[in-house]
Amino acid sequence: MSKWVLKGLETGVKTTVYPEKTETASGVTQGRPERLELLKDKRSVVNICPTGAFKINKNIYEIDLTRCIHCLRCLRSPEFPPAGWTGDYEWAFSVSEKTMKGPFSHCLHIRVVDGGACRACLCEISQTGAPYYNIHRLGFFITPTPRAADVLMVAGPVTDHMRFPLKEAYEAMPEPRAVVAVGTCALSGGIFGRSFASSGGVSEILPVDIAIPGCPPPPLAIIHGLLILTGRRPSLSVIDKPESRRKDK
Repeated sequence: MSKWVLKGLETGVKTTVYPEKTETASGVTQGRPERLELLKDKRSVVNICPTGAFKINKNIYEIDLTRCIHCLRCLRSPEFPPAGWTGDYEWAFSVSEKTMKGPFSHCLHIRVVDGGACRACLCEISQTGAPYYNIHRLGFFITPTPRAADVLMVAGPVTDHMRFPLKEAYEAMPEPRAVVAVGTCALSGGIFGRSFASSGGVSEILPVDIAIPGCPPPPLAIIHGLLILTGRRPSLSVIDKPESRRKDK
């Protein structure tokens, strides 16, 4: 063990200091669009977005982060000002009022479920356990069984074949339990959308407590969502929040 510690010190390997300090390293986030004042006679950005994430409200471009797939069309279009992009990573927000505070908030076990994802979000989730992000230091642990899980983390729009397994995993979890939806597909269906083969997001199957937008969200955004759940970081204030509901289908 001591040899690994010495090697880490020699090579400069480190762990991010977030959430104690803002992470300033390059490449930790791809950024996201933000609200902007409407430029005169330039409303085509609403039609440029392939998922309908933009809408106009009182001369303001508003962005529904649950639909944004980070295609960058709104950033690269000559009709949309490039200033409408922010480089932060605290995108997650609370959908319900449920929190996992208390003596066990620093020892939460997470069961990750692939609800038909393209694996982009799953790759970012896996990075949270890598040495640089190291969610273990914050008291979060990945578990292979829902019977030992406090949090159900779901990526993907929930395909038809995953509806029943997802419900089974949720019902196998002990109380109190929480559901975290990771990525645009898990929040709104993303580019797949609601169809005969997939749902329009996790909230159509289970009650979502924490939403983490992005396509995919960076590891720090995922960590931010978990910190919101434990009451250690504030939730992003958004205009359009997906409904927290359950539909048995």
